[in-house]
Amino acid sequence: MPKLSEVKVPGDCATLPAGFWSAVGVWVEKPHVVNKRLCGAKETEGKDVEDVSLLLGVPHDPDVLSFLTCKVSPAGTHEGETRCSSSVRTFIPKVSKGANLQREVVLRDFVRQQVTFLPLEEDAEGKVSPKKSNIYQIQLCSHDSEGWSLELHVLSLDGWFSDGVVHPKLPWLTSELLPKLVRWASECRSSEFKSTLSLLPVEKYSLVYQQLKDKYKAMVKVWPEVTDPEKFVYEDVAIATYLLVLWAEEREEKDLTARQSFVDLGCGNGLLVHILTCEGHPGKGVDVRRRKIWDMYGAQTLLEEKAITPSESCLFPGSDWLIGNHSDELTPWIPIIAARSSHSCRYFVLPCCFFDFFGKYQRRQCKKSQYKEYIDFITELSQISGFNTEEDCLRIPSTKRVCLVGKSRNYPPSDEAEAERRRVHYIQSRQTTPGGQRSDIGDYGDGCHGNADDDITSGSSWGAGFQPRDRVEVVRNCASLPRDFVDGVVLQVANSLLGMTVDDSGGHHGNWNRGGSLSVSEVAGLLEQETLQLLKKECGGLQTLLKNNHQVFRGLQIKDGSL
Repeated sequence: MPKLSEVKVPGDCATLPAGFWSAVGVWVEKPHVVNKRLCGAKETEGKDVEDVSLLLGVPHDPDVLSFLTCKVSPAGTHEGETRCSSSVRTFIPKVSKGANLQREVVLRDFVRQQVTFLPLEEDAEGKVSPKKSNIYQIQLCSHDSEGWSLELHVLSLDGWFSDGVVHPKLPWLTSELLPKLVRWASECRSSEFKSTLSLLPVEKYSLVYQQLKDKYKAMVKVWPEVTDPEKFVYEDVAIATYLLVLWAEEREEKDLTARQSFVDLGCGNGLLVHILTCEGHPGKGVDVRRRKIWDMYGAQTLLEEKAITPSESCLFPGSDWLIGNHSDELTPWIPIIAARSSHSCRYFVLPCCFFDFFGKYQRRQCKKSQYKEYIDFITELSQISGFNTEEDCLRIPSTKRVCLVGKSRNYPPSDEAEAERRRVHYIQSRQTTPGGQRSDIGDYGDGCHGNADDDITSGSSWGAGFQPRDRVEVVRNCASLPRDFVDGVVLQVANSLLGMTVDDSGGHHGNWNRGGSLSVSEVAGLLEQETLQLLKKECGGLQTLLKNNHQVFRGLQIKDGSL
């Protein structure tokens, strides 16, 4: 087998050889992270090599069989040690053209530290045979004192076929795939979260996503909001795809015929509600603020402008699913609301901003990322609320992609009273006590207003202390400050800069006075306390005001705070 390329592994890599097999696992299970024309792959259960060759009807071609048979010397392994494993992976392209999905045999040789990929083809009669032209192999090689390298071998350079999707060109294997494998093999990182779409069949997701993308892509051209249309449209298409496939799997599992109903709490622009409604699911969206795009959807898309305060009047016993898509301050309440709505009510949340029940979520663990800690918090409260909670990762253009799904309960309906007692205790434990000290569990959040015991157990107002966002969005980028106020600050700072003494290096340029330089703290010292207090109420304060007037000031350096 001719060697096509070799890439050295940098440094003295302590992750090898285990890191090599971890990198191979990424390429086999998640080829879409390198090959962007794929949606993913599905790998069948591994089998003995000889059994696979018989199952697939591999002809007695000595070249092909040499890659399907592990030729291992007796000294190479110990008794009971796995020498080889094989599986078949099916490629799932992003755009399906109706043809049969393509497959290949993946043969791992753990003694020789190599993996071989053998494409399969199927004739008109359904007979499967290897495609000899596109067989390649990746091997981990040790060079003693010189370290490690990855080598790429191909069975034959002649007749290599590339379709631009499943079968890449040979230069792509050498320039893209091999360097990626080297980097993955040398990294000692493991994700805090699960793989993407771990709860769904990827092939169904790919098909539905492509259909919805084609159907709703026109929304990008008519998007009336100030937000990025491509991000928000395609993100909501992906979330809708996830829910539609999840619900289809649920109907098949439970032998249901009616499509699931839903309520989207904190629905924002309402596009997710619109897509789910158009795809046949009855439901509505609720948000504290109406958006301009709501008028574009039509009467069939039900959107309600209303503040949601957790209470007995905000339950949804007739809905199958509650949705929280970047629902911010409502996120921790959604599992609670779902649990109290009915024993059959389920939920889906995609957490974004970090909120506790009664304020901002505050960290108490430094060994986890803030995002991971918050996901664990929502998972914990979901389980205490009575849900068997599952975690998954969506394929959306966002850094916050982890969702939580509560599809079933961890207690029977007869234990509802005990389950409610646990919920009440957990919510109480996260409130601030009258003395200002937090309980053992509740070292989070910004506290609440009102008496915890009376409010929660009273039944009608168990969300007392919850702060919904304002109906009118507050602008705090200094743009709403009085014009006279802004002009006064700008003029005061500009006069101070222009009046500074300049040295021979040149504050003056011809007839122009370029002025001096001040740090932001020095600028603050020029202003009155009343002015500074007003600026503190704005996001970014004094720095934001100065940057907003970039036509006057040059060279604002945020890192060292100089102007």
